[in-house]
Amino acid sequence: MKNLGNMLKQAQQMQTRMAEMQAKLEATVVDGQAGGGMVKVSLSGKGDLKRVSIDPSLMDDREVLEDLLVAAHADAKQKVEAQMADEMQKATAGLNLPGGLPGGLKLPF
Repeated sequence: MKNLGNMLKQAQQMQTRMAEMQAKLEATVVDGQAGGGMVKVSLSGKGDLKRVSIDPSLMDDREVLEDLLVAAHADAKQKVEAQMADEMQKATAGLNLPGGLPGGLKLPF
C-alpha cells in the first residue's frame, strides 16, 4: 500500500506540473524564419499560427514565397517542439515513474 500511496502522490505532482507547463506554453510565442529573415512566422507554444511577416521584395515571386513560408513554419514548429520537450522534462523531473517516459511522448496539443 505504501507504493500505491507514493504513486498517487507522484501522479498528483505530475498533474500539477503538467497544468503549469500547459499554461506556460499557451503564453509562449516562438518565431521561425527563412530566407535570411525575409519570411518570419510566429507560433504559440501550442502550435497555433499567430503572425506572418513577409519582406515586400518577395511579393513578385510566388513560388519562392510559398517555399519560404513552409520553411519558416517548419523552423518555428521545430523550436516549439524542442521547448515542449524541455518543459516536459522539467515537469517530470524527480518523479520515479514506472518504466520511465517513452522517448517519443507527445502532448495532445
